[in-house]
Amino acid sequence: MIVGDIKPIEEIVASISGYEKILIVGCGSCVSVCLSGGDREAQMLSQELKRKVHYENAPPAVAVDNILRQCELDLIEAYHEIPEGTDAVLSLACGAGVQTMAEALDPLPVLPALNTTFLGASFEPGIWQEMCKGCGNCLLTYTGGICPIARCSKSLLHGPCGGTNGRNCEVSPDIPCAWVQIIERLSRQNKLDLLSGIHESRDWRPGGAAGPRIRVRTGVGGSPGFS
Repeated sequence: MIVGDIKPIEEIVASISGYEKILIVGCGSCVSVCLSGGDREAQMLSQELKRKVHYENAPPAVAVDNILRQCELDLIEAYHEIPEGTDAVLSLACGAGVQTMAEALDPLPVLPALNTTFLGASFEPGIWQEMCKGCGNCLLTYTGGICPIARCSKSLLHGPCGGTNGRNCEVSPDIPCAWVQIIERLSRQNKLDLLSGIHESRDWRPGGAAGPRIRVRTGVGGSPGFS
């Protein structure tokens, strides 16, 4: 899922400077799961932004609402009317959601209240770990389900660097070496031969190096490769 962090309150206050009526919109999808952008967080942000301590003059009027997924245009278009007099929308969605809202509500300003950080998973309560870079050309088949692009600090594709101590990354002792994990898992699966093949130089274009990406659903079940 997409993980995000609430922006510093000082940055949010600065972004809404000059607006008199703000609508805070939470997102009920990914960022609600990581406890940064759901309805509860929208209500909490509303209470914080009403505090006079953040302003030289009177604070803006603040309303709160929530959309199931801000990254889907049809859900935004089905959303009820923006409260009359709203000067700006403060979105608690990821960057994709903010941009979709901005497109749907143009020319009403839509401002981000979150910093989108990574695609991750939760392995214990309250902690999320980056797992995927959205590279557009998944190689998990050959690496035991462990992504070296996201989980190796150098995104190495052909094995560990010389800086690993056999267990942890040279960047930090708190970061496990992704390639050690890959080799150990493939060993347990008796699949180490997957690493012995010769692979062509990686094509980074599907990962965004060729410009903004678009996906068109063309096949059965949404799979683009079937007709």
